[in-house]
Parts: sequence; structure tokens; C-alpha cells
Amino acid sequence: MVEKKDTLDELRSKYEKKLNKGFAEKEAGKRTASDDEQPLTSSEYSEFKKENMPHRLNLYEKMCNWSEKVLKVAPDKKKIPELEEAIKICHLGVTPTGVTSFSMVAPMVLALGIIFLTYVIPSLIIEGAGSMFFVLFALFAALGIIIPLQKLPFFLANNWRMKASNQMVLCVFYIVTYMRHTSNLERALSFATEHLTPPLSLDLKKVLWDIESDTFDSLKESLDDYLQTWRKYNMEFIESMHLIESSLYETTEGRRLGALDKSLSVILEETYEKMLHYAHNLKGPLTALHMLGIILPILGLVILPLMVSFMPEVKWYHLFMLYNVVLPIIVYYLARNILSTRPTGYGESDISETNKEIRKYRNIIIPIGGSEIRISPGVVAFVIFIVLLLIGSVPILLHLAAPNFDIAMTSTEGIKVITGPTHPDATFYFLGYRHPIVEGVTLTDRLVGPFGIGAMVLSFFVVLAFGIGFGSYYHFRSKNVIKIREQAKALEQEFASALFQLGNRLGDGLPAEIAFGKVSQVMEGTLSGKFFEMVSVNISKLGMSVEQAIFDEKRGALSYYPSDLIESSMKVLVESSRKGPIIASQAIINVAEYIKQMHRVDERLKDLMADIVSSMRSQISFLTPAIAGIVVGITSMITQILGSLSLRLADLSSQAGDVQMSGTAMLGLFGTGIPTYFFQIVVGLYVVQITFILSVLINGIENGSDKLSERYLIGTNLLRTTITYVIITLIVTIMFNFISGSILTSFAN
Repeated sequence: MVEKKDTLDELRSKYEKKLNKGFAEKEAGKRTASDDEQPLTSSEYSEFKKENMPHRLNLYEKMCNWSEKVLKVAPDKKKIPELEEAIKICHLGVTPTGVTSFSMVAPMVLALGIIFLTYVIPSLIIEGAGSMFFVLFALFAALGIIIPLQKLPFFLANNWRMKASNQMVLCVFYIVTYMRHTSNLERALSFATEHLTPPLSLDLKKVLWDIESDTFDSLKESLDDYLQTWRKYNMEFIESMHLIESSLYETTEGRRLGALDKSLSVILEETYEKMLHYAHNLKGPLTALHMLGIILPILGLVILPLMVSFMPEVKWYHLFMLYNVVLPIIVYYLARNILSTRPTGYGESDISETNKEIRKYRNIIIPIGGSEIRISPGVVAFVIFIVLLLIGSVPILLHLAAPNFDIAMTSTEGIKVITGPTHPDATFYFLGYRHPIVEGVTLTDRLVGPFGIGAMVLSFFVVLAFGIGFGSYYHFRSKNVIKIREQAKALEQEFASALFQLGNRLGDGLPAEIAFGKVSQVMEGTLSGKFFEMVSVNISKLGMSVEQAIFDEKRGALSYYPSDLIESSMKVLVESSRKGPIIASQAIINVAEYIKQMHRVDERLKDLMADIVSSMRSQISFLTPAIAGIVVGITSMITQILGSLSLRLADLSSQAGDVQMSGTAMLGLFGTGIPTYFFQIVVGLYVVQITFILSVLINGIENGSDKLSERYLIGTNLLRTTITYVIITLIVTIMFNFISGSILTSFAN
């Protein structure tokens, strides 16, 4: 009996050890590449989500949840599964009911707000000052945004997919790179999340978190559930991940490595093929966008001076609502739809978002001695905006301060200060306020304007305020950071060759500490040579280990060349070198080959988009501002001629009794027209808005969801296009005004 008890104790002890060992292996498998990293818990995931989710999405969540409490509107039952899928993709903390409720509450609030500001308040201040136009506009705008707000989760989901798909080539690269030397999918996913940025890193974190929270029993189940969300949008990513999963079950090392290599080539080749079809299908939508957003609106402005002269009901703010509110929204919506169909690409990320040391370069840095002054681009842009806007507002402010003040250029007395709206011998006015003509009757108790050439010139400062103000903000915020990234990209382009040489040195049996020095001597004078030289100096002179020489926050070589691609390659080197120089050599050589493959595909993709992008760049840089400038110049000339003719006809009808009725009839054909001051501002702001939208579209087509390149492109284009528009419009306007002045002078004689 005692022997039997001893046997049972031995068996229990034996199996307890096996179970403990199994649990220990499971826990070890759940650890990431860093041995000190703790398993991912729900609180860590929630904190990660809070830090990395865009703030606008957090605001949208709050508005949806608030709307659900205020007015609970249930969605169509057929649409609930689709809404839930979109909400899940974006990781939104809302319900389908909250989304539908927000789509009803927000239009109501918008309509009431517009009516209150544009009708109720003006009517309380001045009787009859409220405009029914804005009341109707508010109602139509509210009705118009109901459906877009209901589809907003789908729009956000598409935007999320575009950002995530832009990182999928790199994701597969990181997983394959890690699994070549360590066949552990969970560690490979963790390695990928370390080097990817949101949203894909957030998705992969959730895949791991779902295992920790017991939502799924295994990594395969959790990963397959996530891959299902891409089945309708990105089959090549699913195929690549399945090949990576299959490598875990291969019986030989050669077949395992073959499956991993195949997974990367699949996503690269499929990416190129899908981008080829995308480029071919872009011509139609871009042509429609170009016609609707640029050609038709700007050419439509040509007939407006004549139309508004014969239709006094049309005011400048009607044009403003059409050209600066409705049209930009429609064009932006069409542009986003074009971008939503973009397939997987090889994109870049904003390194200042992930690297705290580089965030300071978002500011304007002025070195003074051994220190530096950092100025926020927002402050500089705000000062520029306010100063230019105040200069542009001088005609309005001057008229409010002295309603009868003006400066006129006369044919007999030259430049003269006048105290009334008109002068009998005046050719040009500085402000140019006039008495309005309604149905042939001149209303002497009112003044409208400004129509003068001086006010026209000052109106350019309003356009410069928006173009230069916003352009300088985007330019200064991204200028320093993009320089650093361009240096890192230049290093990436030649880094593959450097890695081949490093791998060969390691394959010869040299330790990594010596191999870096050897390669730096061979590649002396190149960026890769400088990088390896920094590593070698840190090892030989500062006594650092290879890992410290590369990754040290202050002295590490990566601190001078922040690149996720290079960082991941070096981490692979450090981890594989622990298994011996031969394993490290093979790992590094394969990484070099992967980098070359991705670079080849990336260059082919850029070549596909070259014609489309160059055409759009020419539209932004010259064609759009040139057409708009000519239109404004013609409008200024026509408005001046028609305005002067109206005044002359009014004088003739009052002086000649016999022709009074015919003069009145002729006078009734002409209205006051739209002041050239406001007309130019409307057109100029539209040029600024269309430049912004086309810059977003160009960057999206060429680079995918790359916010850093987008900011830099917007800043550069806004500055160039605004200045080009102002110069062209100023020259054309002055030239046409002198032509109209000579016509009016000859007519008077």
C-alpha cells in the first residue's frame, strides 16, 4: 500500500512538472522580442488605443453617445450588421443606434445654428436685415448631410483600411524577417507591432489582446478572425499571412523558408498588379473631378459679371456659399472616393509621431550660440494670418470709419481726396463705393462696394492671409522632419548593398564588432559607410556592445538616422547573432534581398502614377491660378465699364428731359453688380481651397496615407500657388483696368 502511494506521488509529481513546464513554455511564447516586456493586458491595450486613436474619432464617439441620449433613433435592421462591421474595423466605442441618432441630431443643430446667426440675430439688430437665402441654405444643408453622416462609419472604415493597407507590405516584411531566424508567429507579430504605426499596429495589438482576454483560445483563431475583415478588400494580405502560418507546419527547413519567401513575393506582385489596374481606372474619375472642380467653376465665373449686372438679386455672399462652401465639399467628397479605392501600397509614416526626439523638429528652430529657440509654427502662421487679414480689411474698416471718404484719379486734377461716392472726371477710385441701382432707380441713401482699384489690390491680402497663413503652418511643421526622413530614405536605398557586405563578413566568421568596421572602410564616403562607422566608433572607443552602439538613445547610430526599416534590420542582426555568425549572416543577407524587392516594386508603382501626378501638379502650380487670375481681371474690367455706364446713363437721364424715359429704360438693364473686392476674394479663396484638396489627392495617389508628405505638399503648394495667383491676377487686373479706363475716357470725350 505504501509502495502504491509512493508510485502515485511519483506520477503526480512527474505530471505536475510537465504541466508547469508546458505553462512556462506557453508564457514564454507569449512574450515579445524584448525579454523584459510584460504580456499584453486589457488595460494596456485600452491605454494604447487611447493614445493612438485619432482625437477626431474620440470626439465623434462622444457626439454619437450624446446624440443617442438626446434623441434615440434606431437604424434599419438590414444595415445593422454592416454598421457593426464598420464600427469594429475603426475600433469605435459607439453603437449603430448612436450613429443613426447623430445623423439626425447634428443636422438639426447645424440648421438652427445657421438660422440663428444669419437670420434671427441680424433681424433683432436691424429690422429686415435677416436673409431668407441663409434660412433656405440651412435647411437644404441639413437635409444634404443626413445621408453622409449615416455613412460616416463606412467612410472612416475605408480610411482606416487605406491607412492599414498602406502598411501591409512592411507588416509582412517584418513578420517574415523575424520568422526566418525564429519560427514563432506570436513573437513575430509583436516584433511587427513595435515597428509599425497605427492603425495596423493597433489591429495586431488587438489580435494579441484577444488571446490574453480569452476571446479566442489560440493565436490562429484570433488572427484568422481578423483576416476575415480583409476578405473583400485585400486578398493578397490574407494569402501572405496564410503562407506564413503554413511555414509553422513544414517538415523541413528549406520548405519553411520557401513558404516565408513566397508570402512576401505574393503581396509584392499582387500589389503591383492591383496598382496597375488602379492607375488605368483613374483617368475617368480624375477627368470628371478636374472638369467639375476646376474648369467648369472657374469658366462659369466668366459669365457671372454679366449675369449679376442684370440680376441685382445675386449678391457676393451667394457666390461665397456656392464657391467656398458647397463646391469644395463636393470636390473633396469626390477626391476621398477616388482615394478610397486605392489598393495596398508601400507607404511611409510620420516619424515624428513615433520618435519623441524628432518631435521638436516640428517647430521652427533658431540656433543662438550653443542653445536654440523653438517657435511653434502655429504661432507664426497665426501672426501672419492676422496681419495680412487686417491689411486686406482696410477698405471695409476705412469705409466704416469714414463712409464718404475716398481717393479718386481724375483727368483734370490728378489724384484727389473726395467726400462723396462719385466724381465727374474720375477714372479710378481707391475705394469706389457707389449708390446702388435697383430697377433703374438710384438709391442715394445707400452705398455698396468697394469697386475701386485700390480696394481690389488690398483684397489680395485676404487671399494671402489664408494661402500664406495655412501654407506656412504646414510648411514649417513638416519641413525639418521631412529632411530627416529624406536622409533616412537615402540611407535605406543603399542599405541593402551594405547589408549584403555585412552579411558576407559575418559569413566569413568575423564577429559583428569587427564586421561593422570592415564594411565602413569599404563603403567610406557613403551614408551607409557613415552609419556603420558610427557603430564601429561606439564599440571601439566608447566600449559599447553592438546593441548599445546601434540603439542607445543618445549615442546610438539610429538616433541620427531614424528609420523603422533600418531599425528592424539591426534588431534582426542583434537577435540572430546570438545564435552564431552563420545564422546572423543568412538573416542579414535575406533582409537585404527583401529590401531590394520592396524598393523595386515601390519604384514601379511610382512609375505607374507619374503621368497622372505630373498632370495634377501642373494644374495646381500654374493652370488653375492662371485661369482664375484672367477671369478676375476680365470681371474687374467688365464691372468697371458697366458701373461707369450706369452712372453716365443716370446723369444723362436726369439732364435730358426728352430722353428721360429711354434713359430710364436703358438704366433698368443694368444693376450694381458684385463689388470686385468681394468677387476676387471668393475666387482667390476657391483657388486656395482647390489647391488644398488636389494636394491631398496627389499625395494619396502617390504615397497613400502618408501624413508627413501630405503636410509638406500642402504647405509647398499653398505657398507657391497663392503667390502665383496673386501675381498673375494683379498684372491682369491692372492691365485690364487701364484698358477700361481708356475706353471710358474716349466714351466721355
